[in-house]
Amino acid sequence: MALHIRIDDLSSQPTQDLLALHLRGMQAYSPPESVHALDLSALRTPDITVWTVWDGDAIAGIGAMRQLSPEQGELKSMRTHPDHLRKGVAAALLEHIIDEAKARGLSRLSLETGSGPAFDPALTLYRRRGFTDGPAFGGYQATDFNQFLHLTL
Repeated sequence: MALHIRIDDLSSQPTQDLLALHLRGMQAYSPPESVHALDLSALRTPDITVWTVWDGDAIAGIGAMRQLSPEQGELKSMRTHPDHLRKGVAAALLEHIIDEAKARGLSRLSLETGSGPAFDPALTLYRRRGFTDGPAFGGYQATDFNQFLHLTL
């Protein structure tokens, strides 16, 4: 599998479909007031960069980073397409976003994610890469349905 990662303008139907799948998945595992995944319109802001991963003509994954400050970024809305699970898509995308955060001079990359067994694969990936549990950030409130991880760059 030859993966290609590129900045995405969110205009293609495969990108929009994967984003919709991501949002539905988040809503299935968390109460509506606890879902902080971004939809299509929320990802189209100047402080967010979106990347998609492609395997030939097939979309394999999507991820985004919001720049919260000159020092801190937030990993947003990562999702691997179900047809591409366990093929290294998420790991490649995470490394790409970390490299971009470093290139921007950020010293910290943080994320908010759900809690419970449905989130275990993502949490394993983040923790293997060095993310550690930490406090809420960026206006989030801690609940029983979310958790926060941080990576010093």
